[in-house]
Amino acid sequence: MKTIHQIDNIPKELTGSYLTIGNFDGIHRGHQYLFRHLVNQARNAQRPAVVLTFDPHPKMVLHPERRPFYLITSIEEKVRLIEAQGVDGLIIIPFNLDFSKTTAREFVCDLLWGKLQIKKILIGHDYTFGKGKEGNEAFLVAQGQKLGFEVEVVRAFQVDDTIISSTLVRNAILAGDVKAATAWLGRPYNLAGRVVPGHNRGAGLGFPTANIEPEKALVPAGGVYAALARIDDQTYGSVLNIGMNPTFDDNQLSIEVHLLDFKGNIYGKALEILFIEKLRDEKKFNGPEELIVQIRKDVEQARKIMS
Repeated sequence: MKTIHQIDNIPKELTGSYLTIGNFDGIHRGHQYLFRHLVNQARNAQRPAVVLTFDPHPKMVLHPERRPFYLITSIEEKVRLIEAQGVDGLIIIPFNLDFSKTTAREFVCDLLWGKLQIKKILIGHDYTFGKGKEGNEAFLVAQGQKLGFEVEVVRAFQVDDTIISSTLVRNAILAGDVKAATAWLGRPYNLAGRVVPGHNRGAGLGFPTANIEPEKALVPAGGVYAALARIDDQTYGSVLNIGMNPTFDDNQLSIEVHLLDFKGNIYGKALEILFIEKLRDEKKFNGPEELIVQIRKDVEQARKIMS
């Protein structure tokens, strides 16, 4: 897959393409369905399959007051996941305030037709674009008839009568329903970061933990989770706690993971967490002894889930 970061550097082999446009946060199963449809049609027509997206996410530029930005995927993850769909090219347009003033007509005539010379565009059922969101299905169809490209609106992808969207997935993660998020993403939600020093209480309790400083703002709701942990190209079952450690009256959110059947020093290393299932809410125990009993139960339950 060719990845292009400047619209003036589009190689000739990506022109005359079948194209889809979107923000594609999460690359969930709805996006994957759209990409498969795009690739199949492009292959049948012997045309390149191209995805066009934006970085940063337009909402981060247009609504900077809405913080934090709960993005499901970083741009690096998005590139990797899109490449796995088998497309030929990915165009990442740098999104800023100047670009936000581009009209739908300018976007179609100057970029899609002028630089890419698209043969067909596939869009989601509710996609809009351009200044004031004036670009929509009717606008594209009219432009396509005038300029000479086809337009197809791809139906919404559903799981059990639920339309899959980035907002749906994002809200499930925020609520701690990582099992539903997995079903809708087609993979477990991941959170990566560096292992940083903590209070070192876990080792004293018999369950040493690694404290993670996450790279993304989208952290599941507080509680205890069964998860997979990837470090140094190895994967371990794990039990993860997100919260304030009320038993010890902490006042700062922490993300602590206990790797099952692991021994070693991992401070400073990169660790990736894959959320499998929430085990329980965080609670305050009467003391360390009561907490140890519960952790043992958590570990046993996590092992059963992993098996």
